[in-house]
Amino acid sequence: MSENARPLDLLNNARGKMILVELKNGNSITGKLIAFDVHINITLDGAEERKNGDVLRKLGSVFIRGDTIILISPTV
Repeated sequence: MSENARPLDLLNNARGKMILVELKNGNSITGKLIAFDVHINITLDGAEERKNGDVLRKLGSVFIRGDTIILISPTV
């Protein structure tokens, strides 16, 4: 990440790519980042809930409220 990059720039560069989202409740969700806003509310397509690398269930298209997110990794 360049010195002048902002967090939303990182998310914007990840749009259309697979990301990993870790939530406050301990769940992890992977999926293709479709959209986000300034509150880090995000929508994913092809989302899957995962635990220890194993898929627990396929969720499809999801909306995740930003205040439930603790980590977003644009590289999966």
